[in-house]
Amino acid sequence: MFQVACDGSCLRNPGPGGWAVIITDPSGKETIRTGGEPDTTNNRMELTAAIEALASLPPNSRAIVSCDSRYVVLGLRDWLPGWKRRGWKTSGGGPVKNQDLWKRLGAAAEAQPGVRFEWVLAHSGHPANEKADSAAFAEADSRRGGPGRERTGARAGKGAGRRRRPRRSP
Repeated sequence: MFQVACDGSCLRNPGPGGWAVIITDPSGKETIRTGGEPDTTNNRMELTAAIEALASLPPNSRAIVSCDSRYVVLGLRDWLPGWKRRGWKTSGGGPVKNQDLWKRLGAAAEAQPGVRFEWVLAHSGHPANEKADSAAFAEADSRRGGPGRERTGARAGKGAGRRRRPRRSP
């Protein structure tokens, strides 16, 4: 079974962003994939990381993907089916944000039924998640054009690392 960790990062949300995927194959060989965009959001990078994680696996793989984004994990598990039923509208009737990426992620997940996403607490010592976080941040930082190192996500500001209950359906 493959073990995968994925993470996204964004500076000055929106701003330069990066994503990273750490893949450990059944023999223990590790592969790291990274990328990013010069002007994006943290949620877009989290979604891109998940898409790239699925795209990096051979067809019909069995894998566990560890992800510290509740947005991604709950979106796949709980929200995506309702969005599709409602014609890509939220429970409040508004358009689903990042619909282009959600559609890609949904299709990629359907093509890999042996892959399960699990939520992990960010910055809690999960080795592959920590490595993915560092690589995603480095990608975002490499795309930074101006001064400053403001960071969004779990490391930014108050409440860093604190568990929060997610909203049920955005």
